[in-house]
Amino acid sequence: MTTKYLVYTALMTAIIGVLGFVPAIPLPIMPVPIVLQNIGIFLAGILLGRKYGALSVIVLLLLVATGLPLLSGGRGGIGVFAGPSTGFLIMYPVIAYLIGLIRDLYFKKINFTVLLVTTIIFGVILLDIVGTIVMGLMTNLPISKSVTLSLVFMPADLVKAIIASLIGNIMLNHSRFKQLIK
Repeated sequence: MTTKYLVYTALMTAIIGVLGFVPAIPLPIMPVPIVLQNIGIFLAGILLGRKYGALSVIVLLLLVATGLPLLSGGRGGIGVFAGPSTGFLIMYPVIAYLIGLIRDLYFKKINFTVLLVTTIIFGVILLDIVGTIVMGLMTNLPISKSVTLSLVFMPADLVKAIIASLIGNIMLNHSRFKQLIK
């Protein structure tokens, strides 16, 4: 790892952490709120690729585990990994890796459509389904009800996927950014 990528990884970790200061939107029907941090997770994979995108998310989760309140609502500590949002948190580095994998494969010909479809498949559908299934297991909900509850997250997550794909497309197709990221 070069110093340049170490800085990029740390910067993305900081961006995701700062997004945690945006208040979460609590939902009355489930214990997991809607958070803005997903945009940072999506952007980590889009901008840094699979290796460094996933690493930036892992560093964030390690900081959270040590007690830093970097998750929405000022949550932090090892206890958040034993709560209803466990599935979402565990999937964050996986999502960043999968989005980054597609970004790496299509880096020379990346466009908004590729980024949006990738982010929707992995960042919205996979994250919401796995996250709500684990939430259901932690809260003793039936799997079918958990999957149905995942539909609550979809509209907001689709908007977040569009925002992350727009930002990613603009940055990845900017000549100066391409020079920096190589």
